[in-house]
Formats: sequence, structure tokens, C-alpha cells
Amino acid sequence: MAAPPVVDIPQIDEQLAVDLANGLAAVEKMLRSSVESEDAFVTEASKHLIEAGGKRFRATLMLLAAQFGNPDAPGVVAGAVVIELTHLATLYHDDVMDEAPVRRGTPSANARWDNTIAILTGDYLFAQASEILADLGTELIRIQARTFSRLVRGQIQETLGPAEGTDPVSHYIQVLTDKTGSLIATSGQFGALLSGAPPEVVERLTDACEAIGVAWQLGDDLIDVAAPTSDSGKTPGTDLREGVRTLPVLYALASEDPADARLRTLLSGAVREEDVEETLTLLRSNPAMEQARKELIRWTDRAKAALAGLPDIPARAALLALCDYVVERSG
Repeated sequence: MAAPPVVDIPQIDEQLAVDLANGLAAVEKMLRSSVESEDAFVTEASKHLIEAGGKRFRATLMLLAAQFGNPDAPGVVAGAVVIELTHLATLYHDDVMDEAPVRRGTPSANARWDNTIAILTGDYLFAQASEILADLGTELIRIQARTFSRLVRGQIQETLGPAEGTDPVSHYIQVLTDKTGSLIATSGQFGALLSGAPPEVVERLTDACEAIGVAWQLGDDLIDVAAPTSDSGKTPGTDLREGVRTLPVLYALASEDPADARLRTLLSGAVREEDVEETLTLLRSNPAMEQARKELIRWTDRAKAALAGLPDIPARAALLALCDYVVERSG
């Protein structure tokens, strides 16, 4: 099976590109075999999102982190598969909670079958990840458990919304840190640990990857408003239609400028289809977009600061270039 393309890692060294492509091919092969079951339907449902594609972004970051030790060390590929299975499992569950009809350009599992099948398939992927993880050592099991706890906590926080008296922006950033940043942080941590990198390197890669993860999601927030087409596969304004209060929306709602009164009214709930274009036009020209962009840059700067103390190898250059790309893709 051909390796998936190396994506979102610009300006990388030629040999590093080859190493990543080979590593991703190995991850893809094990990922597919890990969900094979004696039950044909379980296999079909489990492969549904695997075969729909995806950037394998977390696996790529893990393979990059492994470059700071021995990238061919036993367990590196298996660790990347654990990360991808965990991510895929959360997608099955997310689609149920969001009642999403489409994922990665194909019908979601809950749309193709039903919510029960989607939830149980996600649970199955978590179980398969745990079985692989059991062979990688107690330290990684503990890290995965803490990561899973943060993922669930982030989802609960997002579902409940900010408590009375809590700053909505701070709450939103915390949700992103737990729900998105935590697993991407674990990608870097697993890669460094499994490759035998020194403790300081492990810590720096963990911090950098978490910051990259939060910045990436903040970039998606901006793209959903600013771009005519979306890298995430969503139609621009999707979050507005669904009433999702992303960072630019939260900043706009916090504005006390009388000139923003119409925008605040439009953003008070899910935006009606006939109001989407007006809302996008007003939001694109609002200072809230620049505020959100500055927050994104703050996170990429945090990632760069962590990366600056790492050995000067092609993987570090690739991660630093990725930080710049996260900013550039947001517009």
C-alpha cells in the first residue's frame, strides 16, 4: 500500500521526507491491520474513517519527534498507531454528539448506520489502541490515560459551556488545550520517549506539539470565516450555521462598540442561512479577526520557544516551518 502524502510539513529535508513517508506507510499498514476482526461488520465499520483518508497529522508529528532519538526504535510505529486509533475513536463519538452527516467527504458512521454503531465502533478503536499500548510499557499507558482524561474533560467543558462569571475566551482556550492540544502533545511525547530521546527533549517536544495543536485549531477558526474554501473540508461559515462560538465570534460578542451591534445580534445564536453571507462579511472586517490571529501567533511563538532548545536537525527545522505554516494558512 502506498504511503499517504506527507502533508502540512513544509520545507523539509529530502532524506527526512523519505523517512516520514516510509514511517507513515508502516503506520498505515499497522493501522488497518489493527482493526481487523473475525466479525466482518466490525472490520467494515472500524475501517470506515480510516479509508476515508485524513492527514495522519498526529502520526507525522510523532515520527518527527522520534527523529530526536532513534526513529527506527521498536515501538515507534506502534505508538503512532495508538495515537491515530485514539484520534479516530474520538471522531466517531464527536459525529454522534454533533449529529454530523459527513466526515472527511463521506457519510459519517452515524449517518451510514446509526448512533449506536458509531459509539460502539469508537469504543472498539479505543480498545484496540489499549491492546497495542499494553506492549509499550506502563509509562506510556499512564500518559495515555491522562490524555484520555483530558480529552473527555475538554469535551465535557465544551458541552457545558463557561460557568457563570467565567471568561468565555479563557474557557474556550482551555477546551482547545484539553480536547485538541492534549493528544497532539502526546504525539510528540510518545515519539520522543519511544525513540529514547533525552528527558529535556521529551519535555520540549511535548510542550511544542501541544502549542502547535492549539494553534492549528485556532487557524481552523479563522479559515472558517476568512477562506472561500476550507482546508478542514467544511463549507465556510459552517461553525456560524451550527452556532459554534469560535474565538473570532467570542471576541466579536465581547465588543462594546455600537458599530458592532448588528454583528452581535447575528452571532447571538446559530446564524440563519439567509444571514450567513452578511455575518461573514461583517466578521471578516471586524477587529475580532485580528485579535484571534494574535492569539494564534502567541501559541506558535510558544511552540517556537520550546523548539529553539532542541538539537539543530532537519526535524527541528520542519517543526519550526510548520509553526510558520500554521500562521500562513490562516490567511
